[in-house]
Order: sequence, then C-alpha cells, then structure tokens
Amino acid sequence: MSKKMYYWGEEKEPVDSDETFIEFSAKPVRLVRQGDGALTAAVEPSSQVAVAPGGTEETPGDGDEERGGWGNKLDFLFSCISVSVGLGNVWRFPYLCYKNGGGAFLVTYGIAMIFCGIPIFFQEVAVGQYLGAGGMTLVGQLCPILQGVGYATMTIVFFLDIYYCIIIAWTIFYLIATFVRLPGLPWKTCDNWWNTPNCYTSGMNASAVHTYTNHTTTPVEEYWEKRVLQVTDGIDDLGGMQWELLGCLALGWGLVYLIIWRGLHASGKIIWFTALFPYAVLLVLLVRAVTLNGADQGLLYYVTPRWEELLGPGPWIDGATQIFFAYSIGTGALPALGSYNKFHHNCYKDALITCVVNTLTCLLAGCVTFSILGHIALEQGAEVSDVVKSGPGLVFLTYPEVVLKLPGAPAWAAIFFFMLVILGIDSEFCIVESFVTGMVDNWPEVLRPHRKKFTFGMCVVMMVLGIPMVTHGGAYIFQLMDFYSASGMSLLWVCFFQTIAISWIFGAQKFIDCVQQMMGIRPNRFWYICWVFFAPAVMVAIFIFYCVDYKPVTYGKSYKYPQWAEGLGFCMSFASMIWIPAYAIYYVLATPGTVKENLLKGLKPNIISRGKIPQGQKAAVIPMSESSAGLLTKNNSFLTQ
Repeated sequence: MSKKMYYWGEEKEPVDSDETFIEFSAKPVRLVRQGDGALTAAVEPSSQVAVAPGGTEETPGDGDEERGGWGNKLDFLFSCISVSVGLGNVWRFPYLCYKNGGGAFLVTYGIAMIFCGIPIFFQEVAVGQYLGAGGMTLVGQLCPILQGVGYATMTIVFFLDIYYCIIIAWTIFYLIATFVRLPGLPWKTCDNWWNTPNCYTSGMNASAVHTYTNHTTTPVEEYWEKRVLQVTDGIDDLGGMQWELLGCLALGWGLVYLIIWRGLHASGKIIWFTALFPYAVLLVLLVRAVTLNGADQGLLYYVTPRWEELLGPGPWIDGATQIFFAYSIGTGALPALGSYNKFHHNCYKDALITCVVNTLTCLLAGCVTFSILGHIALEQGAEVSDVVKSGPGLVFLTYPEVVLKLPGAPAWAAIFFFMLVILGIDSEFCIVESFVTGMVDNWPEVLRPHRKKFTFGMCVVMMVLGIPMVTHGGAYIFQLMDFYSASGMSLLWVCFFQTIAISWIFGAQKFIDCVQQMMGIRPNRFWYICWVFFAPAVMVAIFIFYCVDYKPVTYGKSYKYPQWAEGLGFCMSFASMIWIPAYAIYYVLATPGTVKENLLKGLKPNIISRGKIPQGQKAAVIPMSESSAGLLTKNNSFLTQ
C-alpha cells in the first residue's frame, strides 16, 4: 500500500495505480435541511452547494454526518452490545450447553471465541467503518466473484427473522400469563386443567397419588409443554392452531415494526436502557439461584468437561455457531453499525469490550440456568443430565422455576419476561433492519421510494411464514429451522467465505493497513494469524467433522425427525449455501471477457466511487429506516480503485 494515506480534509497528490490498491475520492459534501426537517447529503463536484427547494444549507462537522451518526462514542458501543447481547445469550447458550454435556461445550465455545469470534467480530465492524457501508454488497466490493456471500447472508437473515420472533411470541405469552392468576403464578401448582397425573411439586402432601420417587414432570415443565405449546407427538401431526400464541406473534411483529419505523438513531438513548437493564435482572436471579439447595451440583455439571463428548461433532458445531449467532457475525448487522462510525473512530476497543461482555453474559446466564437445574435434580432425586428435556424451551423450564423461589414471585416473573421481550425485540428489529437495508442497498431505484411499504410487507410476510410454528406441532418446526437454516453448516459456510474474501483475496495485510489508516493503531501478529490461518482452519475443520460424522437433529433427547423433515432442513441450509458457488459461476460466465480474465477480475477489489453529479443536483440518499437517517447510495463508496 502507498505510504501516503488520505485523511479527511487533506489534499492528496496523484498516485500511481500500480503503487496503491485503493485511493479515496471523497467529494465536497453539504447537508441540506429539507422542508420536513430531514437532513440529506448533497455531494458536489465543485465548490458550489446545491440546495433543494425550501432547504437551507448546513455545514458538516468532519464529513461523516451525511449518513447520520452516533450521538457520542458510547452510543456505538452500547448499540453493539445491544445487538450482540440478546436471546442468543439467555435462551440459546444454556440449552446448547446442556444438550452437549456442560463443560465439553465450554471448551469448544472458548476455542471458537478466541480464534474465530473476536477476530471476525472486529473485522466485520472495521470493514463497515472503512467502507462506510453495510449490506449485501459489502463482500462484493472487496471480492466481486464472492458477491454471493451477500446473498447467502440475506437468506440466512431472512430465515432467522422468521423463527426468532417465535421466541418473542413465547415470551409475550409468559409475560401476559404472569398477570392472569394473581397473586399466584399459573405454573406453580399441579391442579390445573393441563396438568397430567405425572405432575409433582414439592408442595404436594404425602397423600398425593404420586410419591416423590415416581413423578416424571414438574408443573413448570407441564405448563410449557401442555399449556403454552400444547405440543403434539411429532412434526407429522401439527394439530390445530394455538390461537393465543398466534396473537402473541402478531403483537411481537407489530412491536418490531414500530421500532423500525422510529429508526435506529431515534433509539440511541433507549439502547442504553436495553443494554443495561437485563444485567440488573440477571444478577438478582443469579444471587437467588446459587443459594438454592443443589445449585452446587448444577454448577459442577456446568464446568466439568465430559471429554468423550468432544469425540462427536455436536459440541464443535454448536460451540462455533453459537459464537457466530451470539456475536451476530454473518448477519450484516455489524458492518451496518460500524458504517455509522466516524472514519477515525477506534472500533478496536469497542469490539473487544462487546465480545467480552457478550461472553460474560452467556456465562452468567449459564450459571443461573445450571444452578436451577441442580436444584430441580435434588428435588427429583435425579441426575442433572436427566432432569429436563433438552430443547429450545430450556429457558422456559428453568427461569420460571427460580422466580417461584423469590419473594413477590409474580412481580419478578413480570420483570424477567419483560426483560426477555426487550432482549428479543431489540435483536429482532436489528436483524430485520439488516435484511431490509441489504435489499434496499442492492435495488435502490426500485425499493428506495417504497421503503416504508417494503418494510411493512416483509414484516407481514415473515409473520405469515412463522404461523406454522405456532401450531401445536410448531415447536418441531422451530427446532428444525434453528438447527438447519440460520446456524450449523450454513452459517459456518458463509462466515468462512466472508473471511476468505477479506483476509485472503483482499488481503489481511491490506486490511491491517486500512485499520491503521482509520485508527492510528496497527493490529499485531496475533490478529493477522487468526484472520489468515486460525479462523479459516477452525471453520473448515469443524465443517468437515460435521459432514463426516453427521448426526441428525433431535427434539429433546428422544424424538427423531422423519427423513422428509431432515430433507426439508437440508433444503433450508442449501438455500443459503448455494448462492456462493452459483454466483461465482454466473460471474465467470456472464461477465464480458474470457473465463480467465473474469476469474482474475473477480479476485480484485471493485470499490467504485460516485460518478460526477451535475451541478445543481444532489445524490440520491437511501434512508436507513423510516426515520430520516440516511444510508449511502448504491455504488456509494468514497473509495475508488
């Protein structure tokens, strides 16, 4: 890379195109206040400023405000925490840890975090900040032949949007249920219409039909399976509609759209609350959980590795994909957030803080969950590994149990499920916004004028596609989607090629130069080795291990899916994975030139600057959301090759 680096507001001498891989071509920018008060950016080829009719000229501070930006540096940090810390920590981490034998999962999780999670998290944020753009064209600018990574990402995000809101619907159901039977809670006793003769609670007297030694379920477990899900015997029998859950699903999507309608920047201060409030609640639950009888046995199971578990692919694939899932890697959200930073913002520090906070949140949620499991095991006289069915509803089997042990249980239940609703909606609206922004970025001429309608339409479509998961057999579909569509091999596949595009084809050394140019610090050798060797090697090894020793998904510990359901799951995985090789073949064959020329061209950065804008006109601005915040235009970069 050329030793001369362009900084905002400085002159740059002509450079030899063979000497440098990228040069800036920033143009004079003025902010224009429209009649409705919204700010748009006018990019001028000359010193004259175009002012829209009825607008007034405003001067930007340092060139970053044309897209909107964070009110202060902490807004970005708390936004990263708010996006990456969500239900993936409180809901998904504990159930995957329990499913894979506790401590064995922590081993694979730790390896994936150090060599994949943290380096790739920082890489995504930094690349978005450097290019000033997010969305599905990001990788395509750095390596055109791998533009399919963007389409694959959008496919994964689309699937994730559909089933993620189901968790929100379950949570809203519980939140409403806490107010139904005051001053008690509906999952406290065994004398409800949904309970079976197998239900046992420690409050039952000696004359009860079932004794301490032959019970099989708790009232909390039966409330989840028999009342909330009203689950059937398998995916072959979806049963009828669970109408209450359908109403909760509609309410969840309504809340998500309303937040998107307000826009990311309108929620800057709200993000502070949503990032900090969950920790206050979790700490209260942790204090109570670890003081329960039997909590020590649960915690011992949590931290003790069962090394035989590491001989199978389960802990490895779940540990790696949980890192990507929890850190929001591969969803396009991190580059989008990074793109709103000022060019010289030190996102290195923010990335490290966010990753550490995220992991500590997972470990904190795990301590609460396994303390409760140890307590339940003591009450039932069972082993921790056998105390409940390991499934996506583990959080709804453990946390409702601990709130029963707190004074003022209904109040704590309401606070906890309100926290889960906040976590879920906070993450959901960000990934929905990521999908919508990616689509609008790619087809701005068609979608930009109708963004509000498009966003509303996509929310409706995703809600409709989620309806089968609120039937009586919907939990089986949910587990299938969680295993195949937005995690597992599909997420590893996409993250691998994204890392290859940035670290190998664009070049890790060039990327390090970009980081130094932005922040004035140069990532050390560890980061280079992780980006170039460790992260791709870990992902390839786990992917191959997963394929060679493949074990089909199960619901709980006993239910095995029929072959047609597994086939449907693979179709969901391939729906995203196929984009990468398909687009590469399309690019090589459809682009003018020989196959060899197109292959070489596709491996070179294609970061295009804005074209000349006629005097008196302003650049089209893509609104980021229904707020007046603006995104860059397509072919929008201030960089040129």
